[in-house]
Amino acid sequence: MSTVAIVYFSGLNHTHLMAQAIGEGAKQVANTQVELLRITGEQITNGRWQDDAIVAKLNAADAIVFGSPTYMGGVAAQFKAFLDNTDAWFEQKWKDKLAAGFTHSSSLSGDKQSTLIYLTTFAAQMSMIWVNVGDMPSDYFGKEDGVNRLGSFLGVMGQSKLDMSGKSAEIDPGDRLTAVKFGQRIAEAARRWN
Repeated sequence: MSTVAIVYFSGLNHTHLMAQAIGEGAKQVANTQVELLRITGEQITNGRWQDDAIVAKLNAADAIVFGSPTYMGGVAAQFKAFLDNTDAWFEQKWKDKLAAGFTHSSSLSGDKQSTLIYLTTFAAQMSMIWVNVGDMPSDYFGKEDGVNRLGSFLGVMGQSKLDMSGKSAEIDPGDRLTAVKFGQRIAEAARRWN
């Protein structure tokens, strides 16, 4: 049995929908358990993030997928507080675990690449093994399914127009399908790695 933990922050629920899709894909791989672990502002006290239950689940996972919206060219402050308080670094508790990442923003670029680079750097400092997207962009070879429509290889990117009307968050069908396939890829890699 492999465990894929998806730890993420989501401000307007777009990143949450992507996390759910990644989890859906991972569950399609036999003998895979998925943990969706949402970071919230309420877990931060005096600027420090703390949630022992989430840390225990991450320590037990075979693969950890990191997700954050891209705000101002980087991860959300709430997610940064989580990353900065990861005591696992001192003992290299996540060494040789698989890692992957995803992000979402309202503009086509939104500097999402810098968020993914930040997440890969964090994973490298934790001595983790990074899993990339593994899908060609949908506009290659006449594909019209929208898979990897934003052409990201380092991690999954999603994009939705900013909508402050209060209606429920939605993600692009191609971004959702990319996230599902990404979850499958991560779970398959975890099964092979174990």
